[in-house]
Amino acid sequence: MQKKRQFGHRARLALTPAQVRLVANQAHAARAMWNLLHDWWTMLPKDKRTLAAADAAIRQARKDIDWLAVLPAQASQSVLKAYFQAWKNCWEGRADAPNFKTRFRTVLSVDIPQGRDLQITRVHRRWGLVNIPKVGRVRFRWTRDLPVGRNANADNRITGARLVKDALGWHVSLRVQTLEAAPNPHAGPEVGIDAGVTIPLALSDGNHQDHGRQPRLPGGTADRDKWLNSDEKAKLLRLERRAAHRKSFRKPGRKASNRLKRIYDQIASLRARAKRRASDWQHQTTTELARTYGVIVVEKLDIPNMVRSARGTVERPGKNVAQKSGLNRAIAQEAWGRTVTMLTYKTARHGGTLHKVPAPNTSLRCSACGFITPGSRKDQATFACKNPLCGWSGNADHNAARNVLYLYRMGHALIPAAGRAVVRRTRGVKPAAAR
Repeated sequence: MQKKRQFGHRARLALTPAQVRLVANQAHAARAMWNLLHDWWTMLPKDKRTLAAADAAIRQARKDIDWLAVLPAQASQSVLKAYFQAWKNCWEGRADAPNFKTRFRTVLSVDIPQGRDLQITRVHRRWGLVNIPKVGRVRFRWTRDLPVGRNANADNRITGARLVKDALGWHVSLRVQTLEAAPNPHAGPEVGIDAGVTIPLALSDGNHQDHGRQPRLPGGTADRDKWLNSDEKAKLLRLERRAAHRKSFRKPGRKASNRLKRIYDQIASLRARAKRRASDWQHQTTTELARTYGVIVVEKLDIPNMVRSARGTVERPGKNVAQKSGLNRAIAQEAWGRTVTMLTYKTARHGGTLHKVPAPNTSLRCSACGFITPGSRKDQATFACKNPLCGWSGNADHNAARNVLYLYRMGHALIPAAGRAVVRRTRGVKPAAAR
């Protein structure tokens, strides 16, 4: 059986200085188009807010304002479509109301909705060429096979793209649609996974996944720049000190100087490089897990609540605020939610399944005897059961992973239904490894 699959592919663009200016002008025009459309929409009476009227207003604006015409007509229509979708998400309760896009806090992007405009060709093993409307042919890094040329048809093709700028430069995000054979059910074993700080991904069978980047700073807090090497950390420290020194000379209410902005850009580049390395490790690790295991079980975590500050209020100040803030940074760096998202679609692609179980007491319960004894969880890394009839000890994350798998086998898997989670009772036998 054939199954349609839609995914995105991101590649770095090799733009010339002239092309950088053209693409940046288009991105600023798209941002300005959004802001003008937002002002027009909010000032009109509700009975006159229609899609046809907004389309006519955009067409007239591109005729009257010269610098808006640098944005291709189809990209302007994409801005209109995205704006209406933002209001739809707001009305349905999925997001807040759309607002004004500022110049320095908005990611520069340009949408290319039609895949036929891209005209992608492969030059050789490392490079390809993509056509950007009103810019021309641009080279990009070729890192995977794409349905172009003779391999492209109605079922296997590139449906569109988006140009996005980050701290490392301009990238093209291609929207790819393919027709693939539905995967056979995965015959691999079951595994429970506990996301932690000491061990990033602890597995119930002991095959833990560690990225080997857990250096500690004085005081025991996790290193926030663990994905940078020693030279990059030293460079980042010099740049931050230089930025703080130059910022001390800026008068209140004055804009930052161009020299200070360049320092901020260099800092952002190092941060983006670290983020890309972390994402690459997550992709490789989750792919290997999806290929190895047929059933993957994780906890249903309320991450926003877990990383909430312990500062408290003036009347009721919090305790151990510095330690809690360090733990919050470590949790945010591991990006547990992104790991679960990757596992969700990768297990489905390889024929496996991903299940979620309730999170309470998985780190406090002993996976050997099944009792919750006060004082068993010593710290973030060690679990030693205080039950005099048990006495099992080991890594705390490994103990939690065993409990996660046990909950699934006992039928406590959660299934989202009508916006909430319900418990599905499954038949299972308590395994010897989890007793």
